[in-house]
Amino acid sequence: MLSKRSPGFPGERSLMTALAIDALGNGMYVPFSLVFFRHVTDLPLAVIGLVLTATGLAAMVALPLVGSAVDRFGARRMQIALHLVRAAGFAVYPFASALPAFIAVTLVTAVATRGYPAVQQARIGELTSGSALERVNALSRSLANAGLGAGSLLATLLVGLAGDGGYTVAALLNAVSFLAAAALVRRVPDVRPATVQGPATVQGPATVDGPGRISRAKAGGAKAGNGKTGYRAVLADRPFLGLATANLLISLGYAALAVLLPVYVTSVLHASASLAGLSFAVNTVLCAALGVPAGIAVRRFTTRNRAAATGAALFAVGFLAQALLVPAAGRFTTAGLLAVVVVITLGEIVHNPAASALVTATAPAAVRGRYMATYQLSWSLSAALAPSLLTGLLALDTRLPWLALAAATLGGAGLLLRLERRLPVHAVRPEAQRAALTTAA
Repeated sequence: MLSKRSPGFPGERSLMTALAIDALGNGMYVPFSLVFFRHVTDLPLAVIGLVLTATGLAAMVALPLVGSAVDRFGARRMQIALHLVRAAGFAVYPFASALPAFIAVTLVTAVATRGYPAVQQARIGELTSGSALERVNALSRSLANAGLGAGSLLATLLVGLAGDGGYTVAALLNAVSFLAAAALVRRVPDVRPATVQGPATVQGPATVDGPGRISRAKAGGAKAGNGKTGYRAVLADRPFLGLATANLLISLGYAALAVLLPVYVTSVLHASASLAGLSFAVNTVLCAALGVPAGIAVRRFTTRNRAAATGAALFAVGFLAQALLVPAAGRFTTAGLLAVVVVITLGEIVHNPAASALVTATAPAAVRGRYMATYQLSWSLSAALAPSLLTGLLALDTRLPWLALAAATLGGAGLLLRLERRLPVHAVRPEAQRAALTTAA
């Protein structure tokens, strides 16, 4: 039976505290981004929106460069560097009232913000492995949700007490939070693998043929990855690209609460916008409270693929219920909507730790930064597609976006299950590899 608490790594408390502080800073501006920048810079909202969209797309294009930098300099150095870049960006924002200055600061900050999740995942991959990955990923996501919620509340209080000047105070506090996070990350020992120091060459992964049996990957696995370097290795690793594709489909589900639900609540259900706010609160509290227990629970699944697929299936159940049941709930619409939010949230806290552990363990250490950057592109692409896709479908039929999300998440779940036998055994089934190595010894 798996232990409920895997051994921690040196500096774990510092790293997790840094993550929570980072999320606290983000929470002070993410929920109010357009309004935040409007008050901090005095630029028109339309201009700010255009700049944020353009720099966000540019940051997505820059993600491969961040991955290469991780493999060259190490995840720890890049983590500290991106904290410092964001600290400088938010310290300068109140003085970037001229459009060229605002574009320059926003572009640099956007690259650091978009690249940070890939760097963080690479760092976790350096520091821990095996079944501990689920616990660490679940803990990091739980702390991130708690930090975002607390930061949002703090920004609300600042604006309430200081008026428009509260946004400037929030920007400066955000800069301080990133500096504090950088100082904490610096305390975590560097355990960068020696293989990263030279040219990164990837050998084909081992796969699971059955309980306890390890074999080399078949076509598209070892043959594609064997002898390749840099991004050639990533692009040749078809099973990994399949993981990224599955995540693209499933991550659309993560966008539903932020992008689709507020419009759906007000324009289709004709309910108060406060119901959407309550839904966000329920999602945030459950993610923060249940994240770690869920991370422990998913380790009881036979494979990480099946755990992640189960989370995606819960997404689909929630989306189908939203499309077919909630509109017909009458006076129980609010209760029905919140029940759907609970199901979707359970899908999130089951899927995320398993999927994150799976992709981290799949990436070879020598090119982990490039692998994580490629995977992060699937998140960025879904975030870019979701607003236009979901609102366009909503304009055609109020049920259509929910049905499309259900189909996408089920498709992602099916792809995860199909990839199970083509991914490295230690990534899919860490306990099976440990048993096999013990038997061989």
